[in-house]
Amino acid sequence: MNIRIPETINERYSVRFYQAEPIADATQAALLTSLAGLQRGPLGSHTRFLLAAANAEERAALRGLGTYGFIRNPTGFIIGAVEVNHHALEDFGYMMETAVLQATALGLGTCWLGGSFTQSSFASKIGKQDHEIIPAVAAAGYAMPQVRERDLLRRAARSETRLPWEDLFFDGSFRQPLTIPRAVQAGDYARALEMVRLAPSASNKQPWRIVKDGSRWHFYCQRTPGYGEGSWYFTLLRLADLQRLDVGIAMCHFALSLQQLGLPGSWSVSDPGLEPVNAKTLYIATWNAEE
Repeated sequence: MNIRIPETINERYSVRFYQAEPIADATQAALLTSLAGLQRGPLGSHTRFLLAAANAEERAALRGLGTYGFIRNPTGFIIGAVEVNHHALEDFGYMMETAVLQATALGLGTCWLGGSFTQSSFASKIGKQDHEIIPAVAAAGYAMPQVRERDLLRRAARSETRLPWEDLFFDGSFRQPLTIPRAVQAGDYARALEMVRLAPSASNKQPWRIVKDGSRWHFYCQRTPGYGEGSWYFTLLRLADLQRLDVGIAMCHFALSLQQLGLPGSWSVSDPGLEPVNAKTLYIATWNAEE
C-alpha cells in the first residue's frame, strides 16, 4: 500500500471511542492484503499479523490493562505475533506501527494496546506458536464523530509536551545536541527526525535517542527511571517492555519517511561504543545511509 507518510503520521491519534459500524468489506480486504506483507522486521524477526473482528471476549481482555479498559466498542483488532529473540520487541513495534499507519490511511481509527496477550483470546485468534509472543494489539474501527474533535484537541495538547530536538537527537556523541539549526545540515533527514519526534510512545515518555555519526544514525533506548522493565506495575499488569516497542515505532517512522523521500539505507546491529548518557542507555540498532 502506498501511503503519504508525513500526512498519515500527523493524522493518526489514539482513538478510544468507536462507532458500532463494522469495518467495510473493501477496507478489510485492503488492510488484510497489507498485513500479509508484514512478515519480517528490520532486525530479522519473523512477524505475522491479522485483522480480527472484536467480540465480548476480546473486549473483556482489556479490562485488566488499566486505562485500556476505557476503550469503547472497537469493531476490530490488529493482532500480531513475533518470534522470541533479542530484537523481537523492536521488530514488533516497527511492524505493528506500519500496520497502524496503513489502517489510518484507509480511514480507520486505532489505538495501541500494550500488554501480555500470550494466554488471551487474541493468542487463539492468531494461533500463537510456542516460539512466539504477542506484546501488543491495536484496536481498530471508525472513530465516534462527536468525540473526534475533543480527541484531536487532546492530541494537539500532548504534542506541546513532546521533548525538544536537543533532548532526543545528537551529533557525533551524546555531548553534542542536534538542534534544529544544526539539523538543517542533515537536509531531508531532518524531516525524518521530526516524524520520529511525533511518534507515539507509552505514557508519552519518548525513550528513543538518535546519534548522527557521519552517514550512520544510531538508535538507543533511554529508559525512564522507575518505568518499564522491572517496575512493579509492569510486572503486576503483565506488560511487555513497552519502551523497546517504542524504539521500534521510532525506527519505523524514520525509515518509512526516508523511503518516501527516496533516501535508501539499511539497518544493522553494530554498537559504535559511544559513551552512554547513563546506565539506562541501551544501544538498539543503526541506520546506514547509502551514499
